[in-house]
Amino acid sequence: MFYRDKHVLVTGGTGFVGTHIVQELLKHGAKVRVPIHDRPPLIQDDNIETVEADLTRPGDCLLATGGIDFVFHAAGVVTGAGVTAYDSMSAITENLVLTSRILEAAWASEVKRVLIFSSSTGYPVADYPVKEDEFWSGPTHQSYFGYGWMRRYLERLAEYVASKSELKIAILRPTAVYGRYDNFDPVRAHVIPALILKAIERMNPFEIWGTGEEVRDFLHVQDLARGCLLLLEKHAECDPVNIGYGRVVTVKEIVRLILDAADYEDAEIVFDSTRPTAIPFRMVDTSKAKRLLGFEHEISLEEGLRDTVEWYKQQRVEIGL
Repeated sequence: MFYRDKHVLVTGGTGFVGTHIVQELLKHGAKVRVPIHDRPPLIQDDNIETVEADLTRPGDCLLATGGIDFVFHAAGVVTGAGVTAYDSMSAITENLVLTSRILEAAWASEVKRVLIFSSSTGYPVADYPVKEDEFWSGPTHQSYFGYGWMRRYLERLAEYVASKSELKIAILRPTAVYGRYDNFDPVRAHVIPALILKAIERMNPFEIWGTGEEVRDFLHVQDLARGCLLLLEKHAECDPVNIGYGRVVTVKEIVRLILDAADYEDAEIVFDSTRPTAIPFRMVDTSKAKRLLGFEHEISLEEGLRDTVEWYKQQRVEIGL
């Protein structure tokens, strides 16, 4: 197996996506290192090594990458539509700094392979599934002007590092992701955890930002983690690959699925089109991932949403809410 007994660093390994990458790596027999800064890992295992590190500091990045074979760089700032619309500079700055530092340290430490995350926010506006080679064909949606161009720059930075070193870099462009361990902070949460939070708290009227007709491609985080491992193994060529669910759903449909999963079917749903919702349509073409990686989603939207709702309800019980 490709990852068995390999030493793998997962930055952001105490967070949402990183935790699931750690779990997937453990299934494959890897020895995982997780940098610790603000919080401990969400899971415990004898094959997880922790190291105190602030990844904005070059010395700490070198400490984290020393003796490492592969890096999954999942550290970064997560923001919801409200934050992106009004104040995205903190996310832009931190993601630029963290990714630059990790690429620099991986190069110096002679790491073999690194996976970095780009974003579908870098794509131009389209009303169809966009392919990887369309990334630079036009400007980003206005709401992603800062954040999307930051992701575009990080792809170019990865290309530079790969061209000057022996480091092999995989670039993953994910769609919207949801699942266990997501961020349920009402200010910073993405659409699915924000809606689940409202459903569990029995908000009435049940307010939805936007018209409900916004179209998204939502992928369960376990499928994303599996896609990450496949991409680093099979296509670390600095050639971006879309990883997504492969079909779209409206926010209105997502609301109904979440209310059903939360047993809150009598909610009075109210749409507020004056609130920020970003791009009205986003779907990525996933044929390249299927062709190169054999990747397709395994967890259905209905199954994934129900599992996420049940998990979040249990978390609230455990902390006494």
